[in-house]
Amino acid sequence: MSSSRPSHRTTIAAAVAALSLPLGLVGAGPVAAAPPTPGGESAGDSLFPAVGNSGYDVQHYAIWLGYSSTGRIAATTTVTARATRPLSSFSLDLEGLRVTRAVVDGRAATFTRHDDKLVVTPARAVRGSFTARISYRGRPVTHTDPDGSSEGWVPTKTGATVLSEPVGAMTWFPNNNTPRDKATFRVRVTAPTRLSVAGNGRLVRRVARAGATTWTWTQRRRQATYLAMVSIGRFNVYRSRMRTTTGRTLPIWSFIEPKYGSLAAKRRLVPRTIRFAERRFGPYPMSSAGIVVADVGVGYALETQDRPVFDGVPDASTIVHEVAHQWYGNSVTPRDWQDIWLNEGFASYSEDLWAATHGGPTPQQAFRTRYDGNDASADLWTPAPARFTDPADLFGPPGYTRGGMTLQVLRREVGSADFFTILRRWAALKRGRSVTTGQFIALAERVSGENLDQLFEDWLFTAGKPAGY
Repeated sequence: MSSSRPSHRTTIAAAVAALSLPLGLVGAGPVAAAPPTPGGESAGDSLFPAVGNSGYDVQHYAIWLGYSSTGRIAATTTVTARATRPLSSFSLDLEGLRVTRAVVDGRAATFTRHDDKLVVTPARAVRGSFTARISYRGRPVTHTDPDGSSEGWVPTKTGATVLSEPVGAMTWFPNNNTPRDKATFRVRVTAPTRLSVAGNGRLVRRVARAGATTWTWTQRRRQATYLAMVSIGRFNVYRSRMRTTTGRTLPIWSFIEPKYGSLAAKRRLVPRTIRFAERRFGPYPMSSAGIVVADVGVGYALETQDRPVFDGVPDASTIVHEVAHQWYGNSVTPRDWQDIWLNEGFASYSEDLWAATHGGPTPQQAFRTRYDGNDASADLWTPAPARFTDPADLFGPPGYTRGGMTLQVLRREVGSADFFTILRRWAALKRGRSVTTGQFIALAERVSGENLDQLFEDWLFTAGKPAGY
């Protein structure tokens, strides 16, 4: 995310003991299966403990959504998941909207609502793989973040745009709303034919019938719920292709509100910035690309997977930032929101890399200006980027600017060769996964052969300006 709104590594050793009984042992009987229990109504996130569920792992979301010009929707989401233990009930995150029916494995299920939880009780306990189909309708709400900004389903003058970071996905479909549970998606949106619908992944079908058009987007790369997007409105749609540095051909779909013109120069930046990033971070990890430029009125851009959304015309630096997120934040996603510097510090540092090759200061010069100059305000140094407890600080300068500065300190310590090896291996080894700061530190130490505890303690885990840099 590029925004105007403004754990220390813990090594846990787990001992696993296996107990088995010989099959021929006299008197030995079958081991009793664990009785079904309700799924835990939290994924355990340090900043948002009320969201997510620990009882299952989602494999796929299939969403059908009908959008009316009145702003109301009628929708069905089918969740394909695997229970991590036998479940007598399980919860999905859903804010607002009226649920009309729940079906689990083909059988009608009962359900209740409390807070932003939809608790589903199937006719039979679920074990292993299961599907839950939830039908719902109403006028989606816009979620207000702890810092006062707006996210989730945001109505616009000609439709609506979804910006789901960090928890706004629950305003438009029921889900396991945690970045540690990534899944594939298929999203079908039916809207009046005069409107266009942007989404994640590839546009695989578009069918017009009786004044309405259904747009079908498939996302085959595992995606966190906060990166799921639809943008419905009056757009000019631009289709093209690009060749990556590795020889892949990528389709590009861009959606631009007519009042902004064609934005041809901005659209040309998309393939340029992807190739720029590939030369530093490794192969582009997604299956398509593009941008959405709309008058959303939220005051920030968001790295929605494959196709970032910009609230108004972006500058080159913001496009670079959101494209870099396709590697760091989208493909490689933090398990816990406290580790958001793994998203924003990396994307912010990519802006410095771009500036250095386009007539601006070197990353070290930019670092020195921030460390010594007027940019070095108290807000930059407190709280620590990877040890804060207030979700209102999620999009503040420590995660963005100080996070990027941490990477420059690391580069200076280990040298450019090892530094870019670390970045490329991080993107390659953790592709499609949810990760922790501790894992990044371990990789940096393994590649460099250095003990980097003090560097990361100073820059990520200690509030206040690090001394001696």
